[in-house]
Amino acid sequence: MKDNMIDVLQTYSEAAYLLSLLANLAISVLGVVPSAFLTAANLAVFGFWPGFWISFAGEALGAVVSFILYRKGFRRLRETTWLSHPNVKPLLHASGKEAFWLVFSLRLLPLMPSGVVTFVAAIGRTSLPVFAAASSLGKLPALWMEAYAVHQLLRATWQGKLILAALSAAIFLFVWRKIRRNKAE
Repeated sequence: MKDNMIDVLQTYSEAAYLLSLLANLAISVLGVVPSAFLTAANLAVFGFWPGFWISFAGEALGAVVSFILYRKGFRRLRETTWLSHPNVKPLLHASGKEAFWLVFSLRLLPLMPSGVVTFVAAIGRTSLPVFAAASSLGKLPALWMEAYAVHQLLRATWQGKLILAALSAAIFLFVWRKIRRNKAE
């Protein structure tokens, strides 16, 4: 997917920034597609800092557009059963400073699905300005970590990538066995 995006951005170089922003908007609105491939493409095409900033602008704009669309389309879902889960309620009912710090903190977590945070904040009490500020500020360090990791991976030799793949597989197997063992007990 990254290579296809690189091809598109290079083929339409005059509109590459706009295409990247539009791709980020689509990813944000869908809410379930990871954006790491687009960050990798932006870094490969534009370089580290320009690629980082275009990724940041796209993700920040995408989060705001998604928030507005989710708020208009899904606000009535606030009372559904799955939103009464204890882990969801704080963000759903937060407003003002509390909402700011919750959204900001959740954006700092690299494995927290961005779409879920946006969706719950949008159907909850969080205002658009609070969400936009908290989301954007929280995305800065998280996206920098993602961009740095992707940049280093793009620069790695095939041996480094092989070692990383082996370590990732070993960690996955360890966690998977641990989960299976806990379920069996």
